[in-house]
Amino acid sequence: MTILSSPMSSVVSTSQEVLSPVGFGSCRSPTAGVSGPFGHSEPDFNDNDEAELFSVSWNQDYGCFAAGTSRGFRIYNCDPFKETFRRDLKNGGFGIVEMLFRCNILALVGGKANAQYPPNKVIIWDDHQSRCIGEFSFRSDVRAVKLRQDRVVVILEHKIYVYNFMDLKLLHQIETLANPRGLCCLSHHLNTSVLACPGLRRGQVRVEHFGLNMTKLIKAHDSQLSCLTLTMDGLLLATASTRGTLIRIFNTMDGTQLQEVRRGVDRADIYSIALSPNVQWLAVSSDKGTVHIFSLRVRVVGEDPESDPGTAKNPALFYQNSSSSLDALISPSTGANPGSSLSFMKGVLPKYFSSEWSFAQFHLSESIQFIAAFGSQNTVIIVGMDGSFYRCSFDPVNGGEMVQQEYFRFLKSESSPR
Repeated sequence: MTILSSPMSSVVSTSQEVLSPVGFGSCRSPTAGVSGPFGHSEPDFNDNDEAELFSVSWNQDYGCFAAGTSRGFRIYNCDPFKETFRRDLKNGGFGIVEMLFRCNILALVGGKANAQYPPNKVIIWDDHQSRCIGEFSFRSDVRAVKLRQDRVVVILEHKIYVYNFMDLKLLHQIETLANPRGLCCLSHHLNTSVLACPGLRRGQVRVEHFGLNMTKLIKAHDSQLSCLTLTMDGLLLATASTRGTLIRIFNTMDGTQLQEVRRGVDRADIYSIALSPNVQWLAVSSDKGTVHIFSLRVRVVGEDPESDPGTAKNPALFYQNSSSSLDALISPSTGANPGSSLSFMKGVLPKYFSSEWSFAQFHLSESIQFIAAFGSQNTVIIVGMDGSFYRCSFDPVNGGEMVQQEYFRFLKSESSPR
C-alpha cells in the first residue's frame, strides 16, 4: 500500500495499481472466500427485505442508476427496467453511490450509521475483484463524488479535489462558496475535460476547461445556486437558483447566456436538471411535484449528437468548430415553448410576460424528491426517493401532459417518505 497525503485535506490509500474497468454485464458476485465488506449476493432478489433508501443517482449516460440504501447498494438498468445486482453491507449502508458508466468501478461514501465507512471517507470499489482499490479520508463529510474515465472528483462543503484516476494523485484543489448540496458536474467526452461548480460569490458558476487550461466565471443568478448540469461535451451549462423559477443555459467557453426558461412563479426547490443527448430538450424536477420539459433553441455547431463519446477527435479542432462558434440556432425540434399572449409588449411589461414556459409536463407527488433524465425516443425516466421508477413519453410537436408508460416500485421501504 502507498499512502499519499494531500495538504490540508485528505489521506489517500491505494492498492498497487488501479485495475482497468470491465462491464457490469460480465461482473460476477463475490465468492464466499473473497474478503471484503459485502456479503455474498446472487441475483435472486427478495424485495421483502426492508431497507431505507439514502440516495439515487444516474450513471453518466442515464442508462442505469444506483440506489444507496441502509443495507448496501443496488444497481438498476433503465431500459428495460431491471435490478441487475445488489451488494449487502454488514455494518450499515451508503449515502453516496457513484457509477462510472456501466463498468465495475464505483465510488462509495458511507451512510450515517455505517460503522466501517464514515461519511468523511470515499471508497473506490472494484466490484469485479470485490475489493477496495483506493480510499480518501477527509476532515469533513463528503457532499458528493463525481467520476469520469480519467478523474475522481470529491466535493466537500467548501472545497473540491480533483484526482487522477490511474494513480489517485491530487491534481487540483478548488475553493467554493458554501456548497452543502455538493453541486458539481463533469463533461464525459474523452476529448473535453470540463468541470462546473459554484464559485466564490453567490450565484456564480466556475467552469474549468482543464484541457485548455482556462477558467471561466459565469454570473448565473442573483440567488444561491441550487442545481447545475453540463452537456456530455461540457460546452453547454444549465443552472437554477434557490428561487427555482428560472433555468438558464450558458455557453461555457465565453459565458454567454443562450436561453432562459421559466419553471413557474412561486419559489421552488429544484431537484434535478437534465439535457437530452441531442440538446433539443431540457427536463426539470422540483418540489412542486411536476417534471417540466422545455424545448431548447440552442445546439452545438458541428457536433454529431449520435457520435460515440469516446470517439477520438482533435481537441483544438473540436473546440474551434464546436465551442467558439456555439451560436443560438433553431433546434431541429418542431416544438416551441409557449409564451404569454402579452409577450409582444416585453419591452414595457415585466419580464414575466415574455418568459418561455414549459412545453410538456408530468405530475407527481409533491412530498417526494424525484430526479429526471431523458430516455430514448422522446421519453423521460424519473426515479423517486420513495423507491418508484416512471417512464413517460411526450409529444415532440404538441407537448402538453406526458403519458405514463411504465411504473415500477424498485424499493419497498417503510422508512422512505411517502
